[in-house]
Amino acid sequence: MGPTPDAQDQPSDDLGAYVGLDADDAGDRARRRGWTTVRSLPPGAIITMEYVVGRINFEVAHDRVVRCWRG
Repeated sequence: MGPTPDAQDQPSDDLGAYVGLDADDAGDRARRRGWTTVRSLPPGAIITMEYVVGRINFEVAHDRVVRCWRG
């Protein structure tokens, strides 16, 4: 198992504020706030569970963010 990520290595951001935003606007906002990787996924997508410091994940349905999480 890898080391535990340091929360200080990531932008301080309110992830709940992304829910409901247009996917493109959410991605632009995340990059402006310092996220190094922005990943948009469709509902039910099969993904790896590896944690990547500086990555923000969006679950997007009908061009709107419905869920958001770090790593």
